[in-house]
Amino acid sequence: MNIIVTGGAGFIGSALIRYLIQHTEHHVLNIDKLTYASNLSSLDSVKDDPRYRFIQADICDQRITELINEFRPNLIMNLAAESHVDRSIDSAAPFVQTNIIGTFNLLEASRHYYSALDDVQKQSFRFHHISTDEVYGDLHGTTDLFTEETAYHPSSPYAASKASSDHLVRAWYRTYGLSVVLTNCSNNYGSYQFPEKLIPLMILNAYEGKSLPIYGQGAQIRDWLHVDDHVEALYQVATQGKVGETYNIGGHNEIRNIDVVQQICAMMDELAPKAYAHAQLITYVTDRPGHDNRYAIDASKIAQDIGWTPKQTFATGLAKTVKWYLDNLDWCQGIAQGQYSRERLGQLETTQSSNTIK
Repeated sequence: MNIIVTGGAGFIGSALIRYLIQHTEHHVLNIDKLTYASNLSSLDSVKDDPRYRFIQADICDQRITELINEFRPNLIMNLAAESHVDRSIDSAAPFVQTNIIGTFNLLEASRHYYSALDDVQKQSFRFHHISTDEVYGDLHGTTDLFTEETAYHPSSPYAASKASSDHLVRAWYRTYGLSVVLTNCSNNYGSYQFPEKLIPLMILNAYEGKSLPIYGQGAQIRDWLHVDDHVEALYQVATQGKVGETYNIGGHNEIRNIDVVQQICAMMDELAPKAYAHAQLITYVTDRPGHDNRYAIDASKIAQDIGWTPKQTFATGLAKTVKWYLDNLDWCQGIAQGQYSRERLGQLETTQSSNTIK
């Protein structure tokens, strides 16, 4: 099988490609624009495999059509996206461009390729769109879970752009008959994650003795999913999922942000002890504008229909993650020398004041 992975140099995309090369016999083409959050070193373990190939390209460009026609994929897995909420607050334009226009361009290229396949080839083709639980909005004040039937109610520019891309994919299935499957996942964590995200940011700041900034009081609840569990689920949906269906992927780990950070601090006390407890570094900062209070996924459909359930508990997954970052500080240092030095992003008042005409 030939598989195209867009966004394959990102956190989830690179984990998916490592999984595909190490656990299957498929040939993989990685298409990535190489933005600030991309890192080809995350693929060092597979880069010399003859079944792996990398092309630097933007899913917004017409070159995508040529690459699809040349590689002749049986499966396209779309993970190319701008994905950080805080950055979308600072500047929504890149999110609209990549997540909406890019998905449209990829769908159109896939549609034309698909229409030229014979009936047997069409039966084996899938376009798998990978999305987020943030499209559903906020579960604050309820004990409900997000299901595949939950209405979309996105809060941030990032979530709205992903919701838009989901709607496009479903429209291309309904209108044009393109063979699609969709997945919406909960918060991912694990090795090789870009340190603007909560867990790697807290690990690295704690290691360096820097403050550990918590939005509001840290009461926001997220359902945490280890990236290794996620990519295994993605592959199973792509190869076993029913055309036109959506599958929610969750880790069954609802935890408050403050409790996540407290657990990281306890692990750092053990693995990288200092003269003080790492929890003393915790500080509380002004909350993010429009911050959703709670996400939680009902992953019963994927369990019942496909047989996937997560293998990692949050305790085992977090322990592996903390140890990986401490063992791979060189990888982290390379990022620190690039475009992100772990500063806070998404401060609405900063963006507004910088745009004021004086």
